[in-house]
Parts: sequence; C-alpha cells; structure tokens
Amino acid sequence: MPNQREGATDDSPADLPCLEKLDSPTGSPPTASLSSLMELENCVSNMSLAHEIVVNRDFCFKPRNPSTDSLEGRVTEIVHRAFWDSLQEQLNSDPPNYSHAVLLLQEVKTMLQSLLLPAHVRLRSQLDEVLDMDLIGQEVDHGALDLHRLAEFVINTMASLCAPVRDPEVRALRDLKEPVELLREIFRVLGLMKTDMVNFTIQSLRPHLMQQAIQYERAKFQQILDKQPDSLDNTTAWLQAAASEVVSPCEAQSDSPGPDSRGPFSPTAVLNRAYIRLLHWDPQDQKYPETILMDRARLDALGQRLQMLVLEASVLLLTNAQCGRVVFSLQGFVGKLRQSITALLEGSHTREADLKGALLGIGEIVLQQMSEALATQGGAALPQESQDLLKGQISELWKHNNPVCVLIGERVQGFLQDTLRGGPAKRSPELPAPLGLLSAELVELGTAFGRIVHFNQTVFGPFYAPILRKLLFQPVGAEAGEDSR
Repeated sequence: MPNQREGATDDSPADLPCLEKLDSPTGSPPTASLSSLMELENCVSNMSLAHEIVVNRDFCFKPRNPSTDSLEGRVTEIVHRAFWDSLQEQLNSDPPNYSHAVLLLQEVKTMLQSLLLPAHVRLRSQLDEVLDMDLIGQEVDHGALDLHRLAEFVINTMASLCAPVRDPEVRALRDLKEPVELLREIFRVLGLMKTDMVNFTIQSLRPHLMQQAIQYERAKFQQILDKQPDSLDNTTAWLQAAASEVVSPCEAQSDSPGPDSRGPFSPTAVLNRAYIRLLHWDPQDQKYPETILMDRARLDALGQRLQMLVLEASVLLLTNAQCGRVVFSLQGFVGKLRQSITALLEGSHTREADLKGALLGIGEIVLQQMSEALATQGGAALPQESQDLLKGQISELWKHNNPVCVLIGERVQGFLQDTLRGGPAKRSPELPAPLGLLSAELVELGTAFGRIVHFNQTVFGPFYAPILRKLLFQPVGAEAGEDSR
C-alpha cells in the first residue's frame, strides 16, 4: 500500500483532518500520452471496484450473459455455435481428430486448478496425474483416448469443489453422454463455479478490505490528482456553494458582518451541508464533485426516495389538517392511505407531467378514503368546498416553492443534519411531526446516507481540508491567523 503523505499544519482548525497541499491550477488541461491515459483509466477502475466492494454490501460478480436480442448476444451465439459444431465434426471424423478436445481438456484443468485452495494438496496431485497432458497426447497418438473417463473424473472433482447451490447442475452433467454437449456444459458450470469462488473470496476479504480501503482509495485518488491536477475543480465549486449557504446566515445574524467576522460555522457544518445538497442535485448539472462520483448512483437513488417521502408527508399533513385527528387516528386508515400514495407516486419522479398526474390521482384517492372513514364513524361528509380545497392543495405539491413541501423539506433536512452530526455510532434524532409517521423509512434513509457520508469524509478528508481552510479560515493578518487556530 503506498504511503499517504499527510501532515497537520500548526494553524489547522480542530475539526479539520490532516492536511495535504493540493493546489489545482486553472486553465487548459495538460496533454497526456496514450499510455498515461490508460494508466489513469486503470487507476480509476481499480479504485471504483475497491470502493464498490467495501461500500456495497450486496456487491457480487455475475456471469456475463448478453441478451439474445442484442448484437453482442447474436455474435456470441454464432461464434460459440460455430466452435462447437467444428468440434463435433472433428470428433465424428474417421479417425477422430482430438486436437481441439485436448486444448479444451487443458483449459478445464487450468480452471479446476484455479478453484483449488492451498489445503487441496491431494486433489491437486490427482488432477496432475489424471489430466497429464503429455500422457493424454500419447493416448491420442495411439487412438486410446477415453473422453468419458476423463469427463467423469472432472465431474467428480467439480462435485467436491462446488458450492451447495451448484450441486443440481453438477449432478445433471452425469446424465449427458454426447461428448460435445458434455464439454459445453462442463465449461458453463465451471464458469459459474469460478464466479462463486470470486464472490466467496470477496465476502471473506471484506472485513480486511474495510481496514485498508481508506488508505487505498486515498492513495489511488492522489495518483489521479498527480496525473490530472484539475481533478478537484468541481469539488471546490461544490464546497464553495455549500460554504456560501452556511456563512451567509451567520453573517446576517452577526452584529458586525464582514470578511473578518466568524459566525458559529465550522468545516464540518459546511461538509454536512454540501453532502445534503447532493440529495437535491440537478441531473442536468455535469459538474458533480469528483470525490463523490463513485457514490452518485446511490445518492441519486436516495434523493429520489427522499423526494417521494417529502411528497408523502406533505399529503398526510394536508389530509390531517382537513379531516381532523379522529379520522386520522382510526386503525388502518393511515396505513391504507400510505399504500395508495406510495403506489401512485412510484416512478413519477422522472417527469413533471407524470408527477402532476400522480398528484391528481392521489387527491381523488384521499377524498374517497376519507369519505369512507367518515361514514364508518357516522360523521358528516366533508363539505364540497373543503374537498375542493384539499384536492387543489395536493395537486399543487409538484411546485418547487410549494410552502408545504418547503416546510417538510426543511424538517427533513434538519433531521439529516442531526443524523450526520450524531455520527454513525449514535442514535438517530427524534423526528418532528408529521414525519413521525414515516419514521422507519426516514431512519433507514438517514442511516444509508450517513454511512456514505462518513466513509467519504474519512477517505477524502485530507483533500477537503485545504479547500475548506481557504474558504473559511483565510487569515487576513497574523492576528487573524491566531484566531483561525
């Protein structure tokens, strides 16, 4: 593992991590040779793979099976069919031609050896003895090659090495008698077994990878930064925007606002605000922070989920205001209403027209279920004026400046900020009404969000530190420098 060059400066604020001087020059990007670009691509690829293994607990490799409708799938099918047809012709010739079959046996042996563990000493010896390629070559020369005997040994070896989930597929190999079909299926099952071994290795190494991932990702990103010095430009702009949001209210509250004023803000507050901004990122904005790119898909999914929860909470708040606590507290009313809202909102985040249509449908469902609930209580139906008002309020929730959504959004943002301030080891903060009805979903979202933020901040803290120091603690003079400490 490359050693990371870290060192804390004397004037670093207390909540900044170790600093590293990273000045990103502006201007045209430097030209690079093809070899350096390929090296850079490999570096990014390795870092992304290591990050995915550590962060995504469900990460696993899957066999590549292109769709039969795609060009790749059709070409693959044609090439494979041609290969196996050629093998069939060779074996059916008189005398049989085993040249391709021997090559396949050599490849089978190599694949089985890759599945062996260091403790498989006896099995490795048997593999070398039975699949002795020199001996097999002599048997071919004398017309004494027994493919079925060798295939039986291969199947028995596979049965002793495969995961329990592959037992049915290995047993099915014993029923195949035609040599070409048998070899083809052996290769297919061996490919699955290799994938199983890779995934097992990943699961086994994940606890050890967690210990090394931070230093590994940090070192890899430093290599990228050395080759592309402008690789922090988007990150700098992202942090600068968050700092403006944090600093402006503090200066407004200060009695003597100015460049020397120091409000109750900190680098941690700026970072937390910056991370929360990612949940509301404009999909059309291509200037995504370089340090978060590997988690963009996860954060986008969390942002979409958050948007749906805000809309759901807004509908519940408006409904509660119109129908009153008596109906809203009826057993099963909120649960049934939430199921309907969730179903109608599903997939509506992609287009504004879809969201408008979903909200109109939600308004109808809310009125219907509310009328049914009032009827069961023997209460009078909601006045038509109130029904129209509620339906109109729900239909207006698609607007970005809708006061109800803004209110709920601010409360959710406060909850997420409290979650980030609490850290991964502390209990989640209490949820204000009406978000308590969505507590399970919000706590789950906050936990997933906090896990991503905590890992990212730990990895890239040394790269954020000099940027934040320039934004928040730029000393005006020696005296200001002492204050910044």
